[in-house]
Amino acid sequence: MTEAVTLERVSHSYARGRERRRTHRRVLNDIELAVPEGSLFGLLGPNGAGKTTAIKIISTLLLPTAGSVRVLGRDVTRSPGDVRRDIGLVLGGDRGLYDRLSGHDNLRYFAELYGLGGRAGARRIDEVLEIVEMADHRHTRVERYSRGMRQRLHIARGILHRPRLLLLDEPSIGVDPVGARRLRALVREVNQGGTTVVLTTHYMFEAEELVDRLAIVDHGRIVARGSVDDIRKAARVGEVLEGPAPGLTEPELDRIRTHPATEGMEIAEHGGRQRLTLRLATGDDRRVQALTELLGSLGAGPIVRRGGTLEDAYVKIVQAGPGASVKDVSGTPA
Repeated sequence: MTEAVTLERVSHSYARGRERRRTHRRVLNDIELAVPEGSLFGLLGPNGAGKTTAIKIISTLLLPTAGSVRVLGRDVTRSPGDVRRDIGLVLGGDRGLYDRLSGHDNLRYFAELYGLGGRAGARRIDEVLEIVEMADHRHTRVERYSRGMRQRLHIARGILHRPRLLLLDEPSIGVDPVGARRLRALVREVNQGGTTVVLTTHYMFEAEELVDRLAIVDHGRIVARGSVDDIRKAARVGEVLEGPAPGLTEPELDRIRTHPATEGMEIAEHGGRQRLTLRLATGDDRRVQALTELLGSLGAGPIVRRGGTLEDAYVKIVQAGPGASVKDVSGTPA
């Protein structure tokens, strides 16, 4: 299988401070990554992990401090112009569109930059507006668009020149659930049309629904990679008990934490109420039932038993901390 993107021992550092007291902050540290051509690849990680830096390096907006990067068979440092012609880039945020122009006029401007003028350019603009379901809003000024409409227009701009690789940096951030669902369908459609897609996201359910393969980045290092199932198995995420747990005291939480059926415990606040998620150390129904009964006696519930998700695996891997190696959390080096 050919690779659309290959990163070999890639590092990147930012200089900070004045010249005499300048320090360097390393954002990426010896990243190794291969994205198969035609895949829909996810790049996940906490804020500041290095995801956007990696996207900017792949798109030639940043140069790596060390290592080599090949995109569609070309070295990004030696042939950046050739790389740019074959990729589309959609960065998170509102930048990149002209608010006082209509959606159609924005695309016409970018079509000219890509060398798509005349009738061919006009036909392609019509095509992408249909693809992103924005044809009815083609003559509306962008300043009147919702966040979801803007993001769809961003994607239209990104696929205007028929790129072989599309880079999406958190495309659904801030978009309402209906708009985000439409965006996911659009991303899937673009990929099924033959375009390789690299997607960064904080939404684990989005990654679980979309991607073929993924890598988790933490503190500038890849800490796990593979398919969604690979990641779940590597993190040894089994079944989970979860439910509301209002007002539990620390001694009560200790009883739950040290129960033989409990492998790990997370507590989150939702609307001022505690919610408990317990990773099960066993599939033994009697022990799990005993744990469920303990939770009920302490006032927690209703308790739901379910299979582990990508989010459970992600949390377990990231909580292992920057000092943990990939082998520590997954059992196999990445």
